[in-house]
Amino acid sequence: MKKGPFEIALLWLLTAPWLLAQTPTYTANIQPILAQHCAPCHHPGGLGPFSLLTYEDVAKRGKFIAKVTQIRYMPPFPADRQFQHYSNERGLSETEISTIQAWVQGGMVQGKGVRVRDNRVKERATQADPNARTPDLVLRMKPYNIKGDVQEDFRYFHVPMGLTQDVWVEAIEFVPGNRKLLHHSRLMIDSTGTMAGIDGITEEDSRLQEFQKTPLADEFLYGWVPGNDRVTFPAGAAKLIRAGSDLILNIHYSPSAKADQDQSEVRLYYARKPVERVVKTLTLTENNVTNQPFQLPANTKPTFFMNYGPLPDTVRLLSVLPHMHRLGKSVRAFAITPDGDVINLIKIDAWDYNWQLSYFFQTPLVLPKGATIIAEASYDNTDQNPLNPNRPARTVGYGWNSTDEMMNLVFYYIK
Repeated sequence: MKKGPFEIALLWLLTAPWLLAQTPTYTANIQPILAQHCAPCHHPGGLGPFSLLTYEDVAKRGKFIAKVTQIRYMPPFPADRQFQHYSNERGLSETEISTIQAWVQGGMVQGKGVRVRDNRVKERATQADPNARTPDLVLRMKPYNIKGDVQEDFRYFHVPMGLTQDVWVEAIEFVPGNRKLLHHSRLMIDSTGTMAGIDGITEEDSRLQEFQKTPLADEFLYGWVPGNDRVTFPAGAAKLIRAGSDLILNIHYSPSAKADQDQSEVRLYYARKPVERVVKTLTLTENNVTNQPFQLPANTKPTFFMNYGPLPDTVRLLSVLPHMHRLGKSVRAFAITPDGDVINLIKIDAWDYNWQLSYFFQTPLVLPKGATIIAEASYDNTDQNPLNPNRPARTVGYGWNSTDEMMNLVFYYIK
């Protein structure tokens, strides 16, 4: 049948080159999205279990990527953004999600342009993080042989820093050498030069009590837990590390039936601009729980409450890091000022042990003198909880073991 003018015009519109060019391609549309939101974790040695730096990396997982982004399982960001906003929020827009869907449905076309190779660290860093920079100081612990004795392993490591002058640190990054077995790591600073003997000793070592009598210059420089990444302080704020200081690592390894090895490293980034405020750390622990004792009876779902205050001075909170183990279900924290105003801090309705972040506020939150920090956390210590590490469920209390529980809130702040 002969086509009329209307049908001819419609056919031309539907097949016009300018319209076909709008079909998403990896190079033009997908790679920029993944570089911003996914590659910071999904690169060799990163938090993600696989790399997403090349077209081949992405195309072979295209349908999987489309699915997990569509349901917003990835990128992970457990905190409730309606409760509080953060400067390091992760997440895709509806347009970005639709673009990924269209690309997969359109056959995952590669397109033309410069390809990113995953064997070039510099290229990877540039593509994954536009603000990437080379660390000013990289500190590696000595290789540690992990015994395959199916036991929890708590170790202290002493790492000389070789500082001949004071340094201001604006960003801190911990790179686990063994992500599979490393449960957590706490970074501390010793300025006395007397703790070399702590290197490699266990929590059970009788010598530890003597070392713990030495006051630390910084009892919490940084804490690594699964999901946590580099922390970067706002411009003009930094941690101060004095000349002659050494790094102390407190590392917890999960039980393993097979011998393995770890050689983790710490990367420090010095402040580029003049520092006006010293970053300090405030840690709320189980000792701040008001409905003591902090115990989770078997087959119960308890909720614990925390109260800290009134604050003796005005502080400006930079970030908050909640911490629980696998029985955790939800956590919420806020502050109340002397005038009765409520300042929301963090709310996580579905706790995920594998994604624990340092949540940096978009601007420092001012807690005036006399303010009180309040928190609540709920747990599920029942046999029905698939994440319960104890089978059958047993009464659980405070402890660093993966089978114990904790309730912590760690804040970076300035005055």
